[in-house]
Amino acid sequence: MRCVVLLILAIDLVQSIPESDPPIVHIGLGSIKGSVLTSRLGNRFVAFRGIRYAEPPVGPLRFAAPQPIGSWTEILDATEDGPMCPQPAYNRSEVSEDCLRLNVYSRLIPGELIRIRPQDVIVYMHPGGFYAFSGQSHNNAGPQYLMDQDIVLVTINYRLGSLGFMSTGTRECPGNAGFKDQVMALKWVRDHISSFGGNPNSVTLMGYSAGALNTTLHMISPMSRGLFHKAIVMSAASTSQATVPTEQIELARKQAILLGCDIKSTQEMVECLRRKPFSDFADSLEHMFVISWNPVLLWKAVIEPDFGQERFLDQDPTEAYLKGNFMKIPLLAGITKDEFAGPAVSFLRNETLRNELDENFDTLAPILFLYERHTEESINRSRLLRERFLDDEPLSINRSLQGLNYLFADSLIGFPVHRFTQLAARYTTVYKYKFSYVGRYSFFYYPDEKTPYGAVHHDDLLYLFSIPPRAPIFNATDPEDLIVRHMTGMWVAFAKTGDPNNAEIDVTPNWLPVTSETDNYLNIDKNLTMEMGLLTDRFEFWDKLFPLPSK
Repeated sequence: MRCVVLLILAIDLVQSIPESDPPIVHIGLGSIKGSVLTSRLGNRFVAFRGIRYAEPPVGPLRFAAPQPIGSWTEILDATEDGPMCPQPAYNRSEVSEDCLRLNVYSRLIPGELIRIRPQDVIVYMHPGGFYAFSGQSHNNAGPQYLMDQDIVLVTINYRLGSLGFMSTGTRECPGNAGFKDQVMALKWVRDHISSFGGNPNSVTLMGYSAGALNTTLHMISPMSRGLFHKAIVMSAASTSQATVPTEQIELARKQAILLGCDIKSTQEMVECLRRKPFSDFADSLEHMFVISWNPVLLWKAVIEPDFGQERFLDQDPTEAYLKGNFMKIPLLAGITKDEFAGPAVSFLRNETLRNELDENFDTLAPILFLYERHTEESINRSRLLRERFLDDEPLSINRSLQGLNYLFADSLIGFPVHRFTQLAARYTTVYKYKFSYVGRYSFFYYPDEKTPYGAVHHDDLLYLFSIPPRAPIFNATDPEDLIVRHMTGMWVAFAKTGDPNNAEIDVTPNWLPVTSETDNYLNIDKNLTMEMGLLTDRFEFWDKLFPLPSK
């Protein structure tokens, strides 16, 4: 009873801290000054933002594995977000190569009282196709919703684009640097999160889109073992129809040509790219893609050749999950109902793009939908996909939108998550969901600028994080309040116990895990309903088109 009372006092003290008296936490590397923020429902919490977890990856460290951050003597000012990693941005002052930063949010005061009962931790990895976005609080990952729960939240940045994922297949640039950044951040959490009131033995790794693909890779990476204990996989997975290469030398050469570097010698090419301003990489980003920002997953994880370095990935993800070679931890995974509608509309509205896709579907389909190119099997798959989803009719916005939406949604998101949950459920507990709620705000509006197309990619994030560019913070009287309470309640319950049914919400979700016989999933809408067979007809088609390898 005494411990419970002290814990309540600790939380009350956080709420009573005046903003003029900023909190200071002491970790093994030095002291950090934070700030006090207010949650969605008016609770006070402490925020420590822009903390370096690795040395700036500049000069000889560009393209290399991250190096641990050294100690400091002065109090570190962590009252504001750090910069985003290099990417096209409206405000260039927000972008820097010195971007390996993380944010920590807690409802407990740094000090002796937080040692009474360490809080469970969620580490969030942002989306963005490996080339965009960040963990910034004022941009993509505001903590105001989750901080109404008893949780310690960490959001991280990692290197993006060529700076994070270039791989030449040689010692100079073996690849996966951005993934190794994430490992370094997880090690920082393991070593220091207790100073913020977090429990290093109860860490949930949560990722969205590219961040979710990251999460499923960390589950099989030898570098990540033991660094987290549960995983939330939202709208992507690494178990897709896409091949996993050992290098992407042609992509590296394309980047070098765009920046004026000679490509005859790989070593000299890499050295030349190390000398280029980081802004040149961001400015040339659009030209790295094949057509209209596609393929969405341009940079890939690579199975690293062994040059004596610590390798992030040493096996094919699908084969690893098929054989059970992954961390057997509780999982929560799912998709949104409509996922990738935006690219479908972009192609169909643009006459040039529509005609090019119509006339060269066999060639463009593997690029857009992420499977091997320039083979007889590839051509056959393209024709089967067109026949199944587009009826082999001339493309038009009225006739083809749903089918093209399904193609983007299934190939990029739905089928990989389907395969991931089916394989993982053979070995561990998997809670699966479909997010169907359509609110007033969205990441994609169609047919006009005020009408959400549906529950599209990223829309479920609007109820877990404050995302100011997309929606205001919902208050307790807004119609979205119920969804925020359900989402944050179930997600945090899972992070605490491995079971989302333990959520303190107004209904009992009765969320059944996937079994070998039944594809159970929770349909998240205004009501929470258990259903079976998530898009079974569509995913059975993809399963036959891209069969699993034999064990």
